[in-house]
Amino acid sequence: MESEITAKAVVPQQGTSELPAGFFELIDDLKSVVRGAHVRAQLKVNTEMIQMYWEIGRTILERQREEEWGSKVIDRISTELRTEFPNQRGFSRSNVKYMRQMARTWPEPIGQQAVGQLPWGHIVVLMSKCDTRFELDFYAQHAVHNGWSRDRLTVVIRDELHLAQGAAANNFDVTLPARSKAVKEITKDPYRLDFTRLTREAAERDLEDALVDNLVHFLTELGFGFAFVGRQYPITVGTKEFRIDLLFYHFKLHRFVVIELKTTEAQPAHLGQLGFYVGAVDAFVRDPDRDDDTIGILIAESRDKASVEFALQLQNQPLAVGTYAGLPDKVKELMPSAEDLSRIADKVLHPEAATDRP
Repeated sequence: MESEITAKAVVPQQGTSELPAGFFELIDDLKSVVRGAHVRAQLKVNTEMIQMYWEIGRTILERQREEEWGSKVIDRISTELRTEFPNQRGFSRSNVKYMRQMARTWPEPIGQQAVGQLPWGHIVVLMSKCDTRFELDFYAQHAVHNGWSRDRLTVVIRDELHLAQGAAANNFDVTLPARSKAVKEITKDPYRLDFTRLTREAAERDLEDALVDNLVHFLTELGFGFAFVGRQYPITVGTKEFRIDLLFYHFKLHRFVVIELKTTEAQPAHLGQLGFYVGAVDAFVRDPDRDDDTIGILIAESRDKASVEFALQLQNQPLAVGTYAGLPDKVKELMPSAEDLSRIADKVLHPEAATDRP
C-alpha cells in the first residue's frame, strides 16, 4: 500500500562531503596506534618466550650442579616437555641444550640485557658463532639497535665487525674531542667490499662504479645511519669546480661524510685532498645551524700505519683512513694476518709488477 511506511536500513554515506576537517589524518593516527600495539604485543610474546627459555636453562643448570646429572638427561627433558606440550614448538634436544647454554652464558636476568630483546634464532646464531662474552654482547647490542635480520647478523659476525668497527686511523680525539667516541664508531678498517667482485687491476672510477652499482650493499657495509647524497658531487671553490667521489649524510650524527677512494696505498697527499673537500663541504654545503662538522674517510687499498698517523696529526679537519678487503676468496684464505693485507693485495691487483720482482 502506498500509505504504508516501508522501513529501510540506514546506510552511512560513503562520501567525504560531510566528514570533518582532518578526518583522514585522524584515521592515519588511529592506524598507527593499532600497528604499534601489534608490534608491542609481538615483542612481549618474544620477550616472555626468551625469559621462559632462560629459566628452563637456569633450572637445568642448577639441578645438574646439585644432583650431578649427566648430559643424557637433556634427551629425557626434551621428550617430557614435547609430550606435555605437543602443540608448542621449541623443545627439541638441541634447543634445550641452547637454553642451558644461554643461562650459562648470561647468568644475570636475561630480560635486563640486549640479548633478551632478540628473537630466539638470533640468540642461537650468537651462541653458535661467537667465542667470547664481549663478542656476544657486542653483536647483541648492535642487532637490537640496527634491527638486523638473522642473515645480516650472521654476515657481520663472519666479517668480524667487532674487530673492524672504530679501527680506522683517525685524528678525531684532537679535531672532535667532544664527539670523538661516537664518530669513531662509524668508521671501520677494513671495509668489506668483496661484493664489488673487482679481482683485476682496478682504477678508482672502477671501484666507484662498482660501489654505486651495489649502493644498498655498500650502505649496509658502511653501517647504520648513512644516507647517500651523491657521486662525483660537484662543489665550486672560487672559479674551479671539484668533484667529490662519494658524499653521504649520517642522520644520527647530523654530519656530512666525504668518502674518497684510492686503489693504491694511502698517501699524505690523499689526506690533503680529502681535507680540502671536507673544508669545502663545511663552507658551501653544510648548514651550520643544523649540521655538525663534516668528516672525511679515505678508503685505500692499504696504508703504512706510521706515515698515515703522522699525516693525520698535521690535518686540522676530522679525517680517518681505512683499507678495504675486496680480494677473491681463494686469496683471502691465504691471508695469515691483517698485517699481510697490503702485500697480498699488491700481488693480486698489480700482477705485472709482482712478476718483475726478483
